[in-house]
Amino acid sequence: MSELNRRGMFALGAGIAALGATGVASADSDHEADLPGFRHNHAQVNGVRLHYVTGGRGEPLVLLPGWPQTWWEYHKIMPALATKFRVIAVDLRGMGGSEKPQGGYDKKTMAADIHELVKKLGYGKVNIAGHDIGSQVAFSFAANFPGATRKVALLDVLHPDEGYYHIPLLPPPGQFSLWWFAFNQVQTLPEQLLAGRFRYLIDWLFANTALNPDGLDERSREIYARAYNSPDAIRASNGWYKAFHQDIADGKTYAKLTPPVLGLASILSYEQMVAALPNVAVDSKVVAVEGAGHWLAEEQPDAVARSLTEFFG
Repeated sequence: MSELNRRGMFALGAGIAALGATGVASADSDHEADLPGFRHNHAQVNGVRLHYVTGGRGEPLVLLPGWPQTWWEYHKIMPALATKFRVIAVDLRGMGGSEKPQGGYDKKTMAADIHELVKKLGYGKVNIAGHDIGSQVAFSFAANFPGATRKVALLDVLHPDEGYYHIPLLPPPGQFSLWWFAFNQVQTLPEQLLAGRFRYLIDWLFANTALNPDGLDERSREIYARAYNSPDAIRASNGWYKAFHQDIADGKTYAKLTPPVLGLASILSYEQMVAALPNVAVDSKVVAVEGAGHWLAEEQPDAVARSLTEFFG
């Protein structure tokens, strides 16, 4: 894929640029991705059972992953962060080892999940960082619970806004189609097409949206594919996209974020993040992660760990 096409992917508007049974995943899927020095945990909060992984000492730092990944997307940076912080990496509602209910996939409800988890762990205020869908939840957390937010980092994506309604079905030549935004809102068909075949989608996304695809190793690809291979997991994760209409409506009610905000952007989305973030945050700065596409923490883990440590420290 050419750099021109990659740049086009992140140039479709500020919103994007700043871009059935209830079930619980088996214990095997929770623990197939063990990380030395970290512990798997579960908690029942806000009507949903969440899986999360903890390690380190210091001020609490909550890490929220995105689609189509799990808490494991932070595995390269968690050991470094744990030298300064109490790291809490959470599988969101519908993700990985967390419960996959029929609803509650709007980012306001998912932020409430995290707020309840934080309170259950005994913290009044936390640092929080999110990537992709996790960034949208982190944004909503800061918007709805500013008193519980010390600082917030948003990796490559901002909260949904009306810019999403202007994503073209047929992009002009040289621009990249965010086709999965629409595909993931289709009822039933994604489960039928992708169940047992999700590795194809994983490999396609990493090949076409990473500047350093080798940063996404075979073990990680297998972990993500297994996490999303079932119809129930696909249905649940697609719920994050089906909730975008509600997210956009909720976003219109939010004031500017008052906690300090760091935007960590791939080199491909840096300019759009710079333009968009001051409109939604009182105190913000944007840092470019050189040499990375969308998958910042795996493509350039040292740079991401360093930026987060400096910002939250």
